[in-house]
Amino acid sequence: MTHMLDDLSRAAERSIAAMQDAARKARTDHAAAELTRHMLLTTQKFLDRGRAGAIEAVVSDWLGAWHLSRDEWPEIASEMETLTGAFYDYCASPSDATDQAVRDAWAGLKAAHDTPERTLEDQMAWRSVCAHGWWGDVSPAPDGYRDHDEARPRAPFWTKSCPPECLG
Repeated sequence: MTHMLDDLSRAAERSIAAMQDAARKARTDHAAAELTRHMLLTTQKFLDRGRAGAIEAVVSDWLGAWHLSRDEWPEIASEMETLTGAFYDYCASPSDATDQAVRDAWAGLKAAHDTPERTLEDQMAWRSVCAHGWWGDVSPAPDGYRDHDEARPRAPFWTKSCPPECLG
């Protein structure tokens, strides 16, 4: 028979692992939703500039919010422009077809951008001035990503523990 502490400890470890997985997925999904929401709102703000003007304004705004210059991402800039154009078309005429174009452009940007070290959702969480604070509590930005935010978390919240003297 296992003892109570062993049973409770194993249950806690399983629950903590499930919580970590859920928190990481929630952070990724929420960052994607927030990036999409920002893209829609910003594109709507610039619709009156026409397609080319709106694309330029939105991409400039986006890179500014992420503290990047266009020349830092030359291989990705055209995909950002394609996605922004798809958002422009969607804002101008929402339909299943323009929604599909946004989805396709999103997939194209992710294919050009994402690496094992970073995803588009990571960029939103780690770079954006509009990042939700809890995102960094789940997956802190690596050094150099949020240099504009000195109060950022340095480790996931689940690494916080009780004082050492409580551990015996």
